[in-house]
Amino acid sequence: MSDLRSIDMRIISEMVECFRGAGYVLNFGDGTFAEYFADEFNIDIDAPEFCEDGQSKGKRLRCFLRKADNTTALRVIESLWAHRQYEMERIGRSEQLVGLEGKIELIKARLKSGQSSSSTPLPHAFDHGKFDELKQRLYKLRNVPPQRRGYEFETYLTDCFNAFGLSGRRGFRNTGEQIDGSFLLDHEVYLLEAKWTDSPIGVAELRAFLGKLEKASWTRGVFVSYNGFIDVGLTAFGNAKSLICVNGEDIYEALGSKVSLDELLRRKVRTAAETGLPFTPFSKLKMT
Repeated sequence: MSDLRSIDMRIISEMVECFRGAGYVLNFGDGTFAEYFADEFNIDIDAPEFCEDGQSKGKRLRCFLRKADNTTALRVIESLWAHRQYEMERIGRSEQLVGLEGKIELIKARLKSGQSSSSTPLPHAFDHGKFDELKQRLYKLRNVPPQRRGYEFETYLTDCFNAFGLSGRRGFRNTGEQIDGSFLLDHEVYLLEAKWTDSPIGVAELRAFLGKLEKASWTRGVFVSYNGFIDVGLTAFGNAKSLICVNGEDIYEALGSKVSLDELLRRKVRTAAETGLPFTPFSKLKMT
């Protein structure tokens, strides 16, 4: 975490609220604010980690500065100050806050002199071109010969997990049982069952996977079936709190909507906890 104090945050707020008022950052809109952080710092400012205090740009900025190390916080403050000065000159506006520059310089000096503070890894900006790439790759799996399609689907899912920072692991054997893979979501391990079959998945397949999960009571699981699930199977496992179900359409629609896989899974987990249902289609998830 940075060494910024609450009074420093108030000064920084004064610096960035000069054009549009409280809650805003300079003259950025939501889209340009995200692009600015991605281009300048390779940071995803829209990540949930920065929305703990609220969704406004100002609150996300302050949360980010609090979590960042001193060096990163300094870079952002210097860049925002330069951007502010450029825009002030461009519109011919004179400085109205007496002594602001001196206060900002003091903040920068303290960040420079302080030891490099440690911080948790900050979420990097995701290359939005990869959404389309992963979406097309999923679509093209339909052309893979059936005998290879299951393995290719597992590989694809592991690559998706890794693309979104979920530390995907390929299939492995555990006490004689085959596990299709695993990943980490919000510091919790999830086991993966991946199926590409001509028909929707039924009770037998869900029961077999749930049996694997019950051998480790702390483990959750995600069953990904490209062609979905039969309703009776989902009803039978409605109270299986450790099981989340995802179909191929969920992934395809999420990628098409530029929703990251980790966010899709978070919404699935929350909806399952709220409704008691292991499966809710992407179209019915609350994504805010």
